[in-house]
Amino acid sequence: MTTIRANIAVLGAALASVLVSATASSDPAAKDADMAPTDLTCSFATGTSVSYGDGGFASKVASPLSFSITKIDLDGQSAALTAGDGTQTVAVRIIRAVNANHFLEVVNEGFLNLTTVYDKDPKTGLHPAVHSRHLGLLGQPVFGQYTGTCKE
Repeated sequence: MTTIRANIAVLGAALASVLVSATASSDPAAKDADMAPTDLTCSFATGTSVSYGDGGFASKVASPLSFSITKIDLDGQSAALTAGDGTQTVAVRIIRAVNANHFLEVVNEGFLNLTTVYDKDPKTGLHPAVHSRHLGLLGQPVFGQYTGTCKE
């Protein structure tokens, strides 16, 4: 009886070791962080800007937009965003999602800019992306949404 218990204990310890090893090596977040780009250049060729006034919303085509996201640290949930003309760099927070990362900028006045960058499209080699801006101008709501891609 003692031998059976000892064998069961050894078998249990071996099984636990295998399970711990398999769990550690199959952690998708760890693999994603290792393979994630640290720098992206994003271009948004199409977009819509919407403003509120006179009791309703009005939309118009937005001008193209581009910027870089650098110093991407998924574990530290931080990055830097630099305007397309390179004149201004701001800190952004990262919120991780399944198959995407959200880059959140809180501007000085408390308004938000959000860029979602999805996993790389194997066909194009680019990351599909969406950029949204939420602000107010002279007390009126203004927002914009852009679609585009980011490249490593």
